[in-house]
Amino acid sequence: MTLEFPAFTKEKILADLKNLINDGTVSTDLETLKKQSFSDKLAGQHGLALAFIDAQSIPDIQATLAVARKYHLPVITQNKFTSTVIGADASDNALILSTASLNKIIELNTDDGYAIVEPGVINGDLDTAAREKGYFYAPDPASRPFAGIGGNIATNAGGLSGVKYGSTRDNVLGLKVVLANGEVITVGGKTTKQAFGYDLTHLFVGSEGTLGIIVEATVKLLPLPLGKSAMGLAFFQDMTTLAKATSAIRRSGSDPVMLEAIDINTLKAIDKFKNSNYSANGNAALIFKIDGITDEKVELLKNTLSEFSATKVTLTSDESEQKQIIELRQAMLPAIFTGRNAVMEDMAVPVTKMAELVDYIQKLSKEYSLEIFTSGHAGEGNLHPTITWSTDLKETPEEVSLIIKSMFNKALELGGTISGEHAVGLLKNKWNNVELGESVDMLQHQIKNLFDPMGILNPKRKID
Repeated sequence: MTLEFPAFTKEKILADLKNLINDGTVSTDLETLKKQSFSDKLAGQHGLALAFIDAQSIPDIQATLAVARKYHLPVITQNKFTSTVIGADASDNALILSTASLNKIIELNTDDGYAIVEPGVINGDLDTAAREKGYFYAPDPASRPFAGIGGNIATNAGGLSGVKYGSTRDNVLGLKVVLANGEVITVGGKTTKQAFGYDLTHLFVGSEGTLGIIVEATVKLLPLPLGKSAMGLAFFQDMTTLAKATSAIRRSGSDPVMLEAIDINTLKAIDKFKNSNYSANGNAALIFKIDGITDEKVELLKNTLSEFSATKVTLTSDESEQKQIIELRQAMLPAIFTGRNAVMEDMAVPVTKMAELVDYIQKLSKEYSLEIFTSGHAGEGNLHPTITWSTDLKETPEEVSLIIKSMFNKALELGGTISGEHAVGLLKNKWNNVELGESVDMLQHQIKNLFDPMGILNPKRKID
């Protein structure tokens, strides 16, 4: 038995916390704590929080941080709690601080092309509001219908249209942030050009709650493109050919908005899930989209697809037919995860290296006799290989870890990254000096210590 001599009781800590939170609520019941502590992504990676704070104001956030500093408690910031890398699960005796209730669109300015929003605003809701005024919000992760802007910014979320419009980072102009010491700072602004001072705005983007707590964001809005959009579907003999075709489309000048890849294993799973027959058309599928279509763009695209022997090519401007195509992509995750244990990975390589990475993943699948479903944002070289195993097994097979390590090393060897858009969380935080090198790893820790000297903000996430 370990001897402990705590200076303060939990009752004293919670009494202080409840006394200081004036606008929000503090929950300590076991049901709430379990619900907000565990995302069930992987067992054994999280602890039970001491309290869950549903913040309704910036003073609530400052009060939570004051208690955390006084009692040396970790603060885990949550938004909509959709992290795939255990980035927002609790550690033991942590204070979970939710910003989800801060969900107002403060300003939607189409004259200057920006919106100011609180972190709990749903990505899709902002896009809908912008479209009503002839604009749109470009970042569109798969979690768009339920993920908050704050979480998107904290993880630098990607999306289907990233090939043209970039990730969240490329669409953030400014932030309001509460630091670990309770101070509120504003970085960036409302202009697309900003050259004064160090770029602290984009230091916070992707920082995963380890440097400060985002309470307001100024993001870009773009005018809806003129003309019709066209979405299409094409099939290839294998993922390697699809990868080469994707690279050629990128270079062609057809200016695609979306280039999404789905392998044969995933197509078969979707067929089973939807009672469809996509897998009969080829061993790999490419979903593509072009805005502002012209005859020249269409001809260029079709010629490129023909060059790589694409079959069953469809191209449509009809909205209902486009919806059917995108539903194929949306069915991917439930199709893969239904009836299987699975872990989805996220890595990116230069587009010209994607074919080599795909080949290597297929080789690992055969070597370790585990089915791997590979899909992803092909236009950015961003792949999501998903390793699966039987639900009959109570423990995760050792081969899963070996495959992931091998994929990580191969992605880095090809000049890529082991986190394209899903962040680092707890799952990848020991790879910093492998991907970044020891000098940059040290700088990362020095930056963390500067912003959070007590180490209370989302400890052990992002960097270890």
